[in-house]
Amino acid sequence: MGFTPFFVVYGAEAVLPSDLDYDAPRVKAFDPDRAAEAQQDTVDLLEEACKTTLIRSTHYQQTHRRYHERKIRGRTLEVGNLVLWRTQTTKDKHKLSPPWEGPYTVAEVIRRGTY
Repeated sequence: MGFTPFFVVYGAEAVLPSDLDYDAPRVKAFDPDRAAEAQQDTVDLLEEACKTTLIRSTHYQQTHRRYHERKIRGRTLEVGNLVLWRTQTTKDKHKLSPPWEGPYTVAEVIRRGTY
């Protein structure tokens, strides 16, 4: 989104302890006399940053939805089709165990997506 989560929540970039220990340039440039003015500027920019983040997030979600609709095809199963069942538990399984059980035959179509 272009902003760190810390900035979006608190309205300022985080100052790390290592920045304080090693006199990072942003720590050296800190001026207590201009701190109140800088804080007000940051608050003004925060609202703009939140709106920008919302716009970028919405754009990402729309792009993801379009990709999903274009690439993912729905499947309709009918009675007699062979299907695999994904195992829900990993009890008594090792990492090379197959994640699927089956094949099983579809016996009844209750409604779309439920077999």
